Amino acid sequence: MTRMFVAVVPPAEVVEPLEELLAPRRDAAAFRWSDPSQWHLTLAFAADVPERSLDDLDARLTRAAAKRHAFTLRVAGGGAFPHPDRARVLFGRLDADDDARTELDRLATSSRAALSRAGVRADGQRFRPHLTLGRLGHPENVTSWVRLLDAYRGPEWVVDEVALVASHLGEGPRGRPRHEVVASYDLSRPGGSSPS
Repeated sequence: MTRMFVAVVPPAEVVEPLEELLAPRRDAAAFRWSDPSQWHLTLAFAADVPERSLDDLDARLTRAAAKRHAFTLRVAGGGAFPHPDRARVLFGRLDADDDARTELDRLATSSRAALSRAGVRADGQRFRPHLTLGRLGHPENVTSWVRLLDAYRGPEWVVDEVALVASHLGEGPRGRPRHEVVASYDLSRPGGSSPS
């Protein structure tokens, strides 16, 4: 059994400016900061993926991605779960126009369906697109951090693929998870043509 998730992984040119904003401020808070090299937008998560399901899951994710169109996103603003006054998670908000948001929602739905049809239980709740930047051990007021992020507007990027990622608990720096991209799946291009 392997912990896995389907995700949109932002490219380095999206990660770097946000990391430049946060890096000099990291020591000012008690967050367990997420490693920027592992920032991602989770579309679907499964705590236990049996080895026997991987080939079927791969085929289903290939088909699901091909039915969705590439779209544009940007990190713009921030937020906290469950609320800035008593936060456990600080995140970067994702900005998308209506068409991109529709594609993103459909991509998350079809990713969860691919897991389910491959015999894997998809965990989690309602899809809320975000990039987790840091976590807190106990609830704290992070309003000032949300305000800082609300002034941030990162570069746009075209989401033209999704990744299936294995999450290896305790194998990353400081005992955190290590993420490994197992496979990538191309989205179709607007107008119906698939990437070559």
